Amino acid sequence: MTQNIFMKKLITLCFLIGVLFSCTRVPISGRKQMNLHSEQSLIEMSTQQYAEFLSNSEVVTYGEETEMVKRVGKKMAKATELFLKKNNALDRVKGFDWEFNLVRNEQLNAWCMPGGKICFYTGILKVTEDETGLAVVMGHEIAHAIARHGNERMSKGGMVNLGSQVLDVAISEQSEAARYLLLNAYGVGTTVGYVLPFSRKHELEADMMGLVFMQLAGYDAGKAVDFWKRMSENGTEVPEFLSTHPNDEMRVQKIREFLKSDDFWKYTNQ
Repeated sequence: MTQNIFMKKLITLCFLIGVLFSCTRVPISGRKQMNLHSEQSLIEMSTQQYAEFLSNSEVVTYGEETEMVKRVGKKMAKATELFLKKNNALDRVKGFDWEFNLVRNEQLNAWCMPGGKICFYTGILKVTEDETGLAVVMGHEIAHAIARHGNERMSKGGMVNLGSQVLDVAISEQSEAARYLLLNAYGVGTTVGYVLPFSRKHELEADMMGLVFMQLAGYDAGKAVDFWKRMSENGTEVPEFLSTHPNDEMRVQKIREFLKSDDFWKYTNQ
């Protein structure tokens, strides 16, 4: 009994220490965030889960659409890393090994896991329409990874599900619960009701960051307005990667405001 009490106190102490030393600031927005997981641990786990996902999916290995996904991905990744280097935030992509794949699936979905593991579903290409539209989504997803939104979601979900346990223990043991938490936190899951949703704050933050990244990659960020209008006109289906997404009208308004802001000019003219 005494040993159990000691272990609980030790776990709680480690948890509190983790909270105290896990606050960082998100590039561009400057928002303070708290991530309780080791990003490198998440990268290791994500690499394994990404490979497993692809092995169980119909990957489109050739064709114009596949080439476009890979081309846009490489341009966006290069621009993002250059931006982070100029702004002393290159640690955000430490351990990244970018990979871009297209999977045959009619869902309107795309996601990016830690380590730069990105997947597009063929279903969303009917809305992106062209390379610039694809860059809007690519930038948005890369932004989620750079901002470590998934880590925040997992930290929140882990606190709810694991209480005061040290969260990285669950990750290191590759438990089923940890795998489920990881996949759903990054939008890989297919059941909307069980996906840990990005908050509206995260979605809008990813929009702003993505606009900067795509502009720096040579794409017209102003075209993002057209993409989100097409998305809103697409029907009632809620894209998995936009769970609890902001109101379409508000999203377009926020994008237009940011495109006219001093911050957008500052970050895209460095």
